Amino acid sequence: MKKYWLAAAGVVAAVAIAAPSAVGASAQTPTATRPAAQAKPATPAKHAAQAPTVAPADPAPAIAPVKAAVPAPNPVRTVRAGQRVDAGQGYTVWLTRDGKHWSGPDGYENFRSVVDGNIDRSQPGVSHQSEGDAAGVFHSGLFYGTRDVGRVELTDSAGRKTVATLLALPGRPDWGVWYASTGPVDGNGGGSHGVSLYDRGGKLLAELPRFDFPAGRG
Repeated sequence: MKKYWLAAAGVVAAVAIAAPSAVGASAQTPTATRPAAQAKPATPAKHAAQAPTVAPADPAPAIAPVKAAVPAPNPVRTVRAGQRVDAGQGYTVWLTRDGKHWSGPDGYENFRSVVDGNIDRSQPGVSHQSEGDAAGVFHSGLFYGTRDVGRVELTDSAGRKTVATLLALPGRPDWGVWYASTGPVDGNGGGSHGVSLYDRGGKLLAELPRFDFPAGRG
C-alpha cells in the first residue's frame, strides 16, 4: 500500500505544481502582439552618370538654288526694211538700208542717210531732229557706232528725262533710229533737249548737249 500511496502522492504533487502555472497564466493580461516591423522601401540605387542632354540643333536653312542670270530684254525693236511704224501725234517712221525716213501730220517726208559719209559709224554717236507745235514736239534721230545700245534719253531744261523708242533692222546693224515726244517748247527764251546714248550696261557712249533758243524767237 505504501508504494501506491507514494505514487498517488506524487500525482497530487504534480497536479499541485502544475495548477499555479495554469492559474497564473490566466490571470496575466495578454501582451499585445507587436506588429512586425515593416520593411523600409529599398533605397533606389543611384543611377549611373548620364551624358548631358543636348538640344537638337536647328535644321540648316534650305539654300535656294542659284538661278542663272536672265539677260535684260533687248531694248531695240527690230523692224523690216520699209516697215511703217506709228510714232504718235501723226508721225510715222521707217528704216531702209540707207537710213532713216519719217513723215509728219501734213504728209511731208524727210530722210537722214547713214551711208553718205556725214556720220562716222566707227565710233558711237547720236543725231537729233525735232519739230512740233502747241500740241507738243516730236523728236527723232539716229544712233550709230555700237551694237550694244541700251537707251537713248532726252533731258529738258528742268532735268526731266524722256526715254526714246529704239528701232533697228534685222541682223544687229551698228545703227538704228530713235524717237520720242515731249510737251511743247516755248520759242521765246525756251530751249532744246539734250540727248544721251547709253549702252546696255548703263555706260554713257555719246551725247548732244541742250541749248537755249535766243530770246525773241517766235
